[in-house]
Amino acid sequence: MTQPNRLNSGGRIDRDQPMQFEFNGRRYSGFQGDTLASAMLANGVDLVGRSFKYGRRRGIVAAGAEEPNAILQLGATEATQVPNVRATQQELFDGLVAQPTSGWPSLNTDALGMVGKVFGSLLPPGFYYKTFMFPRFGWKLYEKYIRKAAGFGRSPRAEDVDQYDHLNQHADVLIVGAGAAGLAAALSAARSGARVILADEQSEMGGSLLHSRDLMGGKPATQWVADTLAELAGRDNVLLLPRSTVNGYHDHNFLTIHERRTDHIADRAPEGMSRQRLHRVRARWVVLATGAHERPLVFANNDLPGCMLASAVSTYLNRYAVAPGNKLVLMTANDYAYRTAFDWQDAGRDVVAIVDSRADVSGHYQEEAKRRGIAVLLGHGVIEARGSKKVTGAVVASLNADGSAVAGASRTLSCDLIASSGGWSPVVHLSAHTGSRPVWNDDVLGFVPGETLQQMKTAGAVKGSYDLVACLRDGAEQGAEAAKLAGFDATPATTPEVDSWPEAKAMALYSIPHTQPNSRAPKQFVDLQNDVTAAAIELATREGFESIEHVKRYTAMGFGTDQGKLGNINGMAIAAKSLGQSIPDTGTTIFRPNYTPVTFGAVVGRHCGELFEPERYTAMHDWHVQHGAEFENVGQWKRPWYYPKAGETMQQALDRECLATRESIGILDASTLGKIDIQGKDAREFIGRIYTNAWAKLAVGKCRYGLMCHEDGMVFDDGVTSCLGENHFLMTTTTGGAAGVLEWLELYHQTEWPELEVFMNTVTDHWATMTIAGPNARKLLAELCDDIDLDKDSFKFMDWRQGTVAGVPARVFRISFTGELSYEINVQANYGLHVWEKLFEHGEKYNLTPYGTESMHILRAEKGFIIAGQDTDGSVHPYDLNHGWAVKEDKPFSFIGKRGMKREDCVREGRKQLVGLKTKDPKVVLPEGAQAVDDPKQPLPMAMLGHVTSSYYSANLGRSIAMGLIKDGLNRNGDTIYYPLSNGQVVEAEICSTIFLDPKGDRQNV
Repeated sequence: MTQPNRLNSGGRIDRDQPMQFEFNGRRYSGFQGDTLASAMLANGVDLVGRSFKYGRRRGIVAAGAEEPNAILQLGATEATQVPNVRATQQELFDGLVAQPTSGWPSLNTDALGMVGKVFGSLLPPGFYYKTFMFPRFGWKLYEKYIRKAAGFGRSPRAEDVDQYDHLNQHADVLIVGAGAAGLAAALSAARSGARVILADEQSEMGGSLLHSRDLMGGKPATQWVADTLAELAGRDNVLLLPRSTVNGYHDHNFLTIHERRTDHIADRAPEGMSRQRLHRVRARWVVLATGAHERPLVFANNDLPGCMLASAVSTYLNRYAVAPGNKLVLMTANDYAYRTAFDWQDAGRDVVAIVDSRADVSGHYQEEAKRRGIAVLLGHGVIEARGSKKVTGAVVASLNADGSAVAGASRTLSCDLIASSGGWSPVVHLSAHTGSRPVWNDDVLGFVPGETLQQMKTAGAVKGSYDLVACLRDGAEQGAEAAKLAGFDATPATTPEVDSWPEAKAMALYSIPHTQPNSRAPKQFVDLQNDVTAAAIELATREGFESIEHVKRYTAMGFGTDQGKLGNINGMAIAAKSLGQSIPDTGTTIFRPNYTPVTFGAVVGRHCGELFEPERYTAMHDWHVQHGAEFENVGQWKRPWYYPKAGETMQQALDRECLATRESIGILDASTLGKIDIQGKDAREFIGRIYTNAWAKLAVGKCRYGLMCHEDGMVFDDGVTSCLGENHFLMTTTTGGAAGVLEWLELYHQTEWPELEVFMNTVTDHWATMTIAGPNARKLLAELCDDIDLDKDSFKFMDWRQGTVAGVPARVFRISFTGELSYEINVQANYGLHVWEKLFEHGEKYNLTPYGTESMHILRAEKGFIIAGQDTDGSVHPYDLNHGWAVKEDKPFSFIGKRGMKREDCVREGRKQLVGLKTKDPKVVLPEGAQAVDDPKQPLPMAMLGHVTSSYYSANLGRSIAMGLIKDGLNRNGDTIYYPLSNGQVVEAEICSTIFLDPKGDRQNV
């Protein structure tokens, strides 16, 4: 297959490794080292997508993360689909399959494009707010076609076959960006002995040096890059992360890095490798060497395929050996872009003209252009691109001194490529993540990072140092300074000499004027990804949107995956001019994570490595390991999940554990339950305000269940609190909610009720807790405890006693989360294993069986006991749970959430309420999260009634059981509802009581 735009030599591609790929149903060829974008351009692919609002033809503009148009759908199979991937960042691999995300019925023949041509003038900013207000029911139709037209990629419908992971990292110095400044910074920091992480989003480190033709120390710049990387790679204290985007910079120098580990290899990750990894890095000091994006110039029809950034053209020429055209018109407001014209000519292509907006400029670059015989039109601008499907010409006219108006007659230059450069915009996104407001710098005509509270340095182009010599020196100095501040003896690395020439002052030019007003001229695009034009920004300011944040939201400038990388500065300049004020007075928008899109797989990936999260073990952990327990992570604790025996499936193990507990006796390690010791003369009053029920009269030796709500009345935790003394209580919480509950108590004590004398301490780790439950629980405990009267009339349900168990001082609570006769034994944690083993020594004759959290969930569900966070989701109050019995409305002091649950929305009919569910087929277990409907045959979108919160198979009942939230569920007992599943199956279920076993509680009161 031919590649018409591929140069015969040069580039960093490997011509000995050809590759085949597919785009829009057609097969093409490329080489190892190509990006998908460079391979498409090499094959003459001009059209890559359709625009967001007008359906206009769009081509590749840039060569990196700033690319706004080439946003594609990747994946050869449904299971490997990845939406919205930038072709400029996706490395080519053999067999790659890509599809456009826009264009209907096809990319070449797009219906929206026809509409845009005819009705484009009727689609101003905010038209959707103004047009689609009424009728409201019409949104069901509008939304479908608006989404279809928007060109979004689609989520895959099959299960992802790859693995993703998280890894926690620590660094003394984290350097973001591996261009000239970043590499020099890394050398300085690494040589000091500091732990260094160097992350860069490109496949190769080196930044712009990879396409530069500069000489460094008399050698090509790429040789210095290779030598530097070789030294860094050979150091044990350095971690190099290419293909890794630092997508978020958070408080306390915590940064997240999205590493694409195998996206360049194939659709699927190789066996044993994760596809992507999210590094969670805590750094002492950070050096931002993120560089700058070249800023395009805004002119009429500047979105035609064939309009590109000047630096992108050089990148494709020098790095990928691709010339995306034959005849170039270069438009610039600075000297740097002249290099592109020289690169183009050296590649054997025709430079029609260099169009320089500066009328009075001279120097090395202008002299070199003259020597080469290239026509230079000073004081001119390209006011319009000509062409239907792609660029065929450039309309050029002279401009007045400040570039604000056309000053002479225009003429058309024949060309198939227009490269433009309006200057450079420092990449300040990450610094803005820290809360720092970017500051305008007139010398660099851009925003640079402002002050920040983080331990952060900036180096190179991100602070406006565009000269290569300055970038190298600044990087070396900032890397050494960061290492020094991290506690190391560092000196700046020596940087090589660079052959360079002075550049004349750039012109502050953002938008090229037209012979007609912007509102009547052909469209001049500021934000190519979101179809925001200069006229749209001016209209927004005329309609009263003066804040740049309001202009952004009204026009959609800087939205989506673009995040204003190319268009923001131009848009702000146009808004400022329209408002009659300066750019710094207009200000900039604030950037938020993520810098570029991150896959859901990477966000929720598995944890790996030793440092990903602290692991907390109970005193009996080693026993659990020795007895084959499978564990689950709950609030950092390793909790036994279930105890499979040889040859048992998980369900068989659960059945055995649950049956043993109901028939004789089971034992649970409950040490992980949150325990908060509360003391003080106002402890009763405080607890009464926190919980929904009353606590003023709870006697010493008694326990009570309580619900805890947020201010909105919604349940967020529950537990049993025991009265240890008149002013002394022990509160238990859910395992995962322990830290949050303590923080909640402290918050209210310190900010709302500081007058109350109450003190709280977490004692979770102090106590080992083991729960024995079942008909033989009293018999077993009696063998190990002779100083507590265990008679049912002396030691009643919801009582607690102090004594000794197996010779160890203990608190014994008669509490049950299984509905069985149950005792919760608490001993000092160091004695936990001793007591646990004694229980098994004496419990062998009763077939004492350990059970884990999954069996605990089944046992509690059989009794209808809730789990906060599973049967609650932040949207249900106690009455929704049928727990009105746990609310004391007439307490002297209102409890937290009382007013919240009286809101109109909380007392309306039709709220979702917790009910029991019995499937008509007792063997079918409903999936948790399954949505309920009244009529499974109704057309999509179906009217949802609620969802399943807990669902299990109960061996004790010989059937499946479930609980779920259903609209008006408490009034629908006996009704049949339906659960349509993703596999096409529809499960019938009957609404019933949440209590499936022993509704009177005889078993726990025996």
